[in-house]
Formats: sequence, structure tokens, C-alpha cells
Amino acid sequence: MAVKKDLSIEYLGVKCENPFFLASSPVGSNYEMVAKAYESGWGGVFYKTTGIFVADECSPRFDQNNKSGVPFIGFKNMEQISDKPTELNFEYMYRLKRDYPDKVMVASVMGSTEEEWKELGRMADQANADLIECNFSCPQMTSHEMGSDVGTNLELVERYSRAISSVTKIPVIAKMTPNITVMEPAAIAAVKGGAKGISAINTVKSITSMDYENMTGMPVVNGVSSVSGYSGTAVKPIGMRFISNLASCKELKGIHLSGIGGIETWNDALDYLLVGARNVQVCTAIMQYGYGIVKDMISGMGHFMEERGVRSLEEFVGLALPNMVPAEDLNRDFKIIPKIDNKKCVGCGRCYVSCYDGAHQAIDWDDKKRKPTINDDCVGCHLCLNVCPVKDCITPGDLVWKEGRKPVEIKMKHHYE
Repeated sequence: MAVKKDLSIEYLGVKCENPFFLASSPVGSNYEMVAKAYESGWGGVFYKTTGIFVADECSPRFDQNNKSGVPFIGFKNMEQISDKPTELNFEYMYRLKRDYPDKVMVASVMGSTEEEWKELGRMADQANADLIECNFSCPQMTSHEMGSDVGTNLELVERYSRAISSVTKIPVIAKMTPNITVMEPAAIAAVKGGAKGISAINTVKSITSMDYENMTGMPVVNGVSSVSGYSGTAVKPIGMRFISNLASCKELKGIHLSGIGGIETWNDALDYLLVGARNVQVCTAIMQYGYGIVKDMISGMGHFMEERGVRSLEEFVGLALPNMVPAEDLNRDFKIIPKIDNKKCVGCGRCYVSCYDGAHQAIDWDDKKRKPTINDDCVGCHLCLNVCPVKDCITPGDLVWKEGRKPVEIKMKHHYE
């Protein structure tokens, strides 16, 4: 049964019909593409990064990682910012905003000097963009004056944020690089310079796979390759970690966050909202499956809200943050011993092999019956639960207090999918 829920949410003073946006990337790089995305149901677009510099691209420039024959879990690209003339990109943005006034247009820009950043800010103004995103984070630019080399330089982040903010009243967003140990200082520098929001993350510097014919990485360009950005499902845990850290930073309180990295489903989008994002940006999943995935995102989020009795997405934003604590604050006084449902067990032996070779030798194996049994050496790590291929065959069982520890009320997770 179809469920229609209000998925609108406010982002930097702009009302978005839903939190699903195209990321600044190949998926939103001309008028026709963005128009199709809007008509498919996407709430907005971070238009492919435009600069005074027009990129001269290599071929090929994409690679991917997969596992056990499934669609790729990680994607590498060596593409830079837009290869179209600056004026043409801003013309597309102007026409899109004119033709789709209820959709959100974010002009993603990148300069190499303060004057370039100012000029790009003025052009975004003229194009009637709703928001401006400063790309301080692309890891494969051919100039050290642009991209992630800027994003790791706090002085430049602040200076360029101030330059573009000085020429426009449009809210400015700083797009951060994950190729940095701690992101908060760079984000704080951007805010000091006038940024009102933060996007995270851009792609992770990577070498995905090797080509044995040319003895280099992939993709191969005239016999050689290069380190460049990694995206897709594999980087979602990294993106969520950075968003969570930014949302928990006192100096960034009230700063709106946009989550990027590994978003394919409504569940992925919800996960980012729970750790503090107000919208999400999608690229790699669209490159795999097309714009139509947004329909499932809208439907799934609506059904989940209906089931939970949630009226507004605002209720989700940051909801999980109070339950994310430093490692030293975790209760280490107990262990939860898994239990095995022998009726569901298919006798594959995965739990036994993984526990013996990779954990604590806490599972005994009956060769005749092909059944596992948990022994007294179990430490409650739950590796067995994570490798078992049968749903609900291995689940949390008895809670055991370590010797000399005082029992208290404990919250447990009981259901795994």
C-alpha cells in the first residue's frame, strides 16, 4: 500500500521537498541530466563542480571493487571538476532554477585564488542558485591550488570561505575532505570564514585494484595510473564517522550538515540523518542504478515514518548522537553469550571455522551431526553471529556478568536482519 508522508526538511533556510540530493559529480553535469533527476523525484542537486579552470580529462578514468560477484561495493574515479565552459554551466543552473523553481539548486564551485572564488560567487548569484558549495576536497585535481590540498590547509579554507562569502548573501557550504586525520578544525576554519553549512565526505584517496599486464593500478592510462577518489557503499562507515564527529563538535553547534558517502537506500539516508545530517547526497548508486532509485528512497522513508509514528524528518536528525559515546565510557562488566538455534542451523560450519581461526576457539564441532556448540571459552565477541548465513540462527543469548562486577540494567539488541 502506498504511503505518502511529508518528507520536507529545512536546510540553511531553504525548504527542501525531501532530503535526497544529487552529489556534485558526473550524475548532475548538464541541463538534461538534472531536469530528468528533478522529474524523477530528487529534492535538489549539488551541480557538478564548476570553476574558472576547465578540466581536461583522461581516458579511461573509472574503476571498481566487487566481492563474490555482487555489484561493485567501491568505485574509483579520476575525474576532476566540470569539463564544460564556466558560463555554460551557470547558464544551465539559471535555466534549471527557472524551469524547476520548487527544486533546490546548489552551485558547487572551486577556485584557485581569492579572486576566482569571488567571481564564482557572483556568477552563482546571477544564476539564482539557492546555495553555494565550496569544493575544498576533490582528491584528483592536477593543481595543488585546488581540491583536497586546499581542504587540509586551514588558512586557505578560512580565506577562501571568507572571499566567496563576502560577495554573496547566498548561504555558503564547505565540502570537506576525508583525507585528513581530524575534520573538525578544517570545518571550524570554514565557519570562521563565513560558511553556514558543511558537506562531508568527498572521496577517499585510493588505489583500488592492480593491472598485471602493465603492472600499475586501475584504470590504466597509457600504461600508468594514479591515486584518486574512492566512493560507494564501502565508504559509508567513514562518511558517517565524520558527520557524527562534526555534529558532536561544540564549536559547530547549529551548523547544518549534508551527508555524503555510500548512500544507496532509504536506510542509508536515515543512518546519516540519525548522526546529524539534514540531507544526503548520492552519486555512485545513481551511476549503478539510475535516477529511479529515489522513488524507493521516498517510499521506504515514508513507510518507516508511518510505522514509527514520526511526523517530520526533523525528529530523526541527530537522534542517535546521545547514544554514541567514547570508547572509555562503554560498560565492559558483562558479556552476552550467543545462542544457536539447531533447527535453523544448516551445518555449514562457518561459525566454527571463523571462531577457531579468527577469534577464541569457543565453538565445538560435532562431525557426525554437523552441529556447533558454544563452549565456556566464549567471550561474547559475536563473530559467529556476523558470519552466519542464516537469519536468526545465531542470536544474542544469556547475559553473564564478569567476576566481581556489579549487575545493572542493560539494554540489548535482540533482532538482527
